[in-house]
Parts: sequence; C-alpha cells; structure tokens
Amino acid sequence: MPRVEIYTTRTCPYCIAAKKLLQSKGVNYTEIDVGKQPQKRAEMRERAHGRHTVPQIFIDGKHIGGCDELHALEHQGKLDPMLVQ
Repeated sequence: MPRVEIYTTRTCPYCIAAKKLLQSKGVNYTEIDVGKQPQKRAEMRERAHGRHTVPQIFIDGKHIGGCDELHALEHQGKLDPMLVQ
C-alpha cells in the first residue's frame, strides 16, 4: 500500500471528511497536525506548492490536494488505483 500523508488541524471539517473517506477504504495514513506542530505548516506549504489550507494530502509523495480533490478522485474512480500501487 502506498504511503499516505495528510496535513490537518483538529477541528477542520474538511480534514475530518478526508480522513473518514480514507478510513472507509482501510487506508493507513500519517497525520500531521499543523495545529499542534506549527513548524510543519511551512513544510506543508512548500510541499503543496504554496497552498496553505488544510487538509493537504499526499500519496507516495505526490500532492493530491485537499478534501475536494480527494473526493473528486473517488467520484471519478481514480482513487482506488492510487491506493493499491
């Protein structure tokens, strides 16, 4: 299974929705809470090409985007193939 990383904050509803989708697929992910680790926010921005909102999601180091992009991939049938590499 590929490595999935998600930058979040504790109360962000979009973060919760993205994690719920990943969990429903049985995906293990690494969560980086930028609320608890503010120094990671700069890292997130750099990796996400300047995007500063959460969540920011990466699959095998590839920037997927946020919650909307993750759900769009699911809707298009493109998420599952990314998760079984």
